[in-house]
Amino acid sequence: MSAITQTITPTTHDLGAFKVRRVLPSRHRRMVGPFIFVDEFGPASMPEGPGMAVRPHPHINLATVTYLFEGAIDHRDSLGTFATIRPGAVNLMTAGRGIVHSERSPLEIRDIEKPMFGMQTWLALPDGKEEMDPAFENVGTADLPIIEDSGVKARIIMGNLWGQTAPTTCYVETIYADMLLSAGSAIPIDAEADERAVMLVDGEGALDGVSLDKYQLYVIAPGAKVSLSSGSGGRAMLLGGEAFASERHVWWNFVSSSKERIEQAKADWFEGRFPVVPGDPDEFIPLPEGQPKTVTD
Repeated sequence: MSAITQTITPTTHDLGAFKVRRVLPSRHRRMVGPFIFVDEFGPASMPEGPGMAVRPHPHINLATVTYLFEGAIDHRDSLGTFATIRPGAVNLMTAGRGIVHSERSPLEIRDIEKPMFGMQTWLALPDGKEEMDPAFENVGTADLPIIEDSGVKARIIMGNLWGQTAPTTCYVETIYADMLLSAGSAIPIDAEADERAVMLVDGEGALDGVSLDKYQLYVIAPGAKVSLSSGSGGRAMLLGGEAFASERHVWWNFVSSSKERIEQAKADWFEGRFPVVPGDPDEFIPLPEGQPKTVTD
């Protein structure tokens, strides 16, 4: 009997310069642990020009996690943060009661071809912490634990895995790792978390002999002991953590346990009550369709 309990095929959005593949939330599953939004983007080579240019936009009641395999992104937010995310590091932005941020290609590479390949995920904040103060942290490559053994190099982005713990803040039990496998190698997938899933992002891989298709999300049975292997070399992401007992709603960039709170956030953005982003104050992404709409999910 396969340890894979669910396979989620991404919805793909072609943005011209690169493709974005979204597996969560989907019609078939809302969350894996605290992960409520999972995008994989690239690999791609963006042409000369502005590159990534995501204008300021708001979030509430969640934390965003940006992780790159290739490329660079400048992050600015309404706390006054400026940070450049680079491969192997992690940006954790906690929206809490409300934050606004932008994501753009760095100025020094806008006029040249530039690679873009990475993961953008959102974590729902647990009950009692949804309205916490907003915060930001960048954890550098050198500070994230790396497990190397028999042709496998695994970087722990969040949580405790394989006996090592990343320093990245977790608001609820969370696991997140980047696993790079050389030809003929394998790594056990820790079975401690309530919920776990694996996504192959490059090359070839298999879970207990079951071949994986790139960019699909494979949900693993709770407690099942499984192994990720690769015959010719590959790269995969492991994500998951504590299962949420209370429901979360998603509308545009807002996540909350309360539909009323999302309605308030929509009205606040529409009326201009969110803070601005220093250094990027002149543009913003408007509320979809230009006016508040009722939350239905």
